[in-house]
Amino acid sequence: MRGNHVRAVSSAGLTVDAIRDAGVRDAPDISALAARSPQSATVPVWHYHDDDLPAPAAPVTPTIRDLPTGTATVTHHRIDESHSNSYAAWLRMGSPPQPSPAQYAELERASELEELRPARGVSIGADGLVTESFDVPRKSVSFVRAAW
Repeated sequence: MRGNHVRAVSSAGLTVDAIRDAGVRDAPDISALAARSPQSATVPVWHYHDDDLPAPAAPVTPTIRDLPTGTATVTHHRIDESHSNSYAAWLRMGSPPQPSPAQYAELERASELEELRPARGVSIGADGLVTESFDVPRKSVSFVRAAW
């Protein structure tokens, strides 16, 4: 993320005080941060719960505001069970205590940030908005970036 921190609001985000005092045991924490530089805006969106149990993905629609009219390129990267996750890859290998050179190379590849969707061009109208809609699995983070 580049630039300055800007305000991000989530209808399903928990406060720091609530997480500190009670953990994330009832409702999940589905929230975001945001940063903006002169040529881009980045929003990481996460879906977290203290329980390590399967759960439905959360539908989210992040909206990036106050962008200049014109065109932008939107990228979407993900860290989850099957993207950008060397630990999950290591578990799938059977948790070798000393990975072979080929396994080590595979783990390095699995640690690289992966695109969830190919980059795409979007038009930014007079409203200055870029909106993305997608599902965020539990225990994952999506990174949405608009660059103009």
